[in-house]
Amino acid sequence: MRILLIDDDDTFTAMMAEYLESEGFACERAHDPLGGLERALSGRFDAVVLDVMMPQLDGMELLRRLRRQSALPVVMLTAKGDSIDRVVGLELGADDYLPKPVYPRELVARLRAVLRRVQSDPPAANDKSELAIGPLRIAPAKREAWLRERLLVLTGTEFDLLLQLARLPGDAITKDELSERALRRPREPYDRSVDVHISNLRQKLGAAGGGVEIETVRAIGYRLRAPA
Repeated sequence: MRILLIDDDDTFTAMMAEYLESEGFACERAHDPLGGLERALSGRFDAVVLDVMMPQLDGMELLRRLRRQSALPVVMLTAKGDSIDRVVGLELGADDYLPKPVYPRELVARLRAVLRRVQSDPPAANDKSELAIGPLRIAPAKREAWLRERLLVLTGTEFDLLLQLARLPGDAITKDELSERALRRPREPYDRSVDVHISNLRQKLGAAGGGVEIETVRAIGYRLRAPA
């Protein structure tokens, strides 16, 4: 797996690259945000690790520009305790986040989880059947979803959340279950990742014409249904 580290801290990226390479990843480093964006759009990488605080172009704006053209998985690095940055990053399409200082083992675990989410699981890859809920169609093997015959442009995390909800239409699925099944990690206390990704999904479903709804089940989680 090829990883691009975009961070202006040369010492930090050198240390992280060395650790990631010891874990079997191929790494490149970019200390210039604009150069990092260009390389991220080159199609040569499987995921990006992106710092929020950088000169000239901060990580949020870089992510915004990247998402206009690419669904490349992104793990954002935020200031420790800065929940606002994390929420905004997720709203802009980040797949996951980690607070600094970053523990290399945890970064590896998060990267592997994100990469597993964007690669078809063996059962899904062998399953050629499609799911249909009202005007929504999902092809798990192709990792594509259409609403009213319009292809939805989803991040890997958004697709996996939608797929989990669609497999049990009408049933309430807890946030803990969605985090385990779609984000591939346990949900942490006060973790809003699932909520923010669901909010993004709702906006995309609405923009595509609606016809299916993701309902909030109070104190539990979410469910997908197609109103009569």
